Amino acid sequence: MDLDPGLSALRPLGGFSVLRASRPLPPPGPADPVPLTHAYTFALQYADAAANVQVPVDPVDPVDPVDPADPLAVRVRKVAAALAAPEVRVAASVAHQGLAARLWSVTLACAVLYGQVPDLDPSLLHWDPEATAPDDLWLTEVHARPGDAATVADVVLTAHLAPLAATVHARYGVATGLLRGNAASALAGAGRELDRWARRHGRTDAADRARGLTEDLLAHPLLAGAGTLTGTSFRRRSCCLYYRVPGGGVCGDCCFPSPPAPARSPGPPRTARPTRSSPGARSG
Repeated sequence: MDLDPGLSALRPLGGFSVLRASRPLPPPGPADPVPLTHAYTFALQYADAAANVQVPVDPVDPVDPVDPADPLAVRVRKVAAALAAPEVRVAASVAHQGLAARLWSVTLACAVLYGQVPDLDPSLLHWDPEATAPDDLWLTEVHARPGDAATVADVVLTAHLAPLAATVHARYGVATGLLRGNAASALAGAGRELDRWARRHGRTDAADRARGLTEDLLAHPLLAGAGTLTGTSFRRRSCCLYYRVPGGGVCGDCCFPSPPAPARSPGPPRTARPTRSSPGARSG
């Protein structure tokens, strides 16, 4: 089935898998949607300018101003506020994984349901850092590309996640191995959710295709070794840092069975949130 301009086959999947395509951008809001290429280049320019400045790992300052023209900073601040993140890099990691989950979910679903994927060139894919799925991403033009694993890797890994990881590492000091784990975890979660949806609807062919693509993509040199896939369950070899969120637990695919003990002297006991999955990357 050929891609249609509105990518209508994605609508029944909802949430992370839906992409608004071939539609006018929404009216301006607190942070206007911008091409993702701007998000990557703006933030890298910022990081280059501050190359001699130590990367901050201090608690997030809620009054520290954020340039509204800097979409990555806007998203990181939004995530930090939502989670009460104690460090900037924690919010940056969660924001990174959330965007990775969106990109994988859309592209993997198109590859499975259409046999083709849209070209998600960062100059065509617009992002509203203040919005949530499915209103955060808009593709202004739909151009079909093959749905094989190599093309999917080019569309997501090469065009988006490589520059995004470089940006988040340079600007927020998030370890590259952790970001690889985020990308792999988000991919495994997208494949698992697509597999579940397909099996609920009797689409065993689509489920098998989702599993095969997920396995092939996790073997890509940019992701290989980031974790272990068993069936549709994934166990990563790194941690996204969510356990550092006040009251947070570990994600469903975390390398830690329970939150690591704090390095400082323990304070009053806290009630941990139940073990949970990273955004868009549910485990098991």
